[in-house]
Amino acid sequence: MEKHYTLIHDTVNDRYAFDLGNGARAFIDYVPSPQGYRLTHTEVPPAFEGQGIARQLVEATLGEFRRRGERIIPQCSYIIHFIRRHPEWASLLPDGYRIEAL
Repeated sequence: MEKHYTLIHDTVNDRYAFDLGNGARAFIDYVPSPQGYRLTHTEVPPAFEGQGIARQLVEATLGEFRRRGERIIPQCSYIIHFIRRHPEWASLLPDGYRIEAL
């Protein structure tokens, strides 16, 4: 059974994160820009890889941006591939922005 984590918005470090316990965190870094939030890096500690944590983190983070009505610009290869596999999230991209060009 997959464990579920609570999304944390770390505004000091411009990232969304999951507290994995014992000081370990999975996170997505972002940079605000006029076109939307540039999602620059996704990281899961090696001890937690292969458990679906990155997928859960991306879904939770994208869900938060959708809830807030914000746009995103994926620059992290994991998020780019995730949106390619799950085009229902492409509505978060700025108008005219095409992920296929990445």
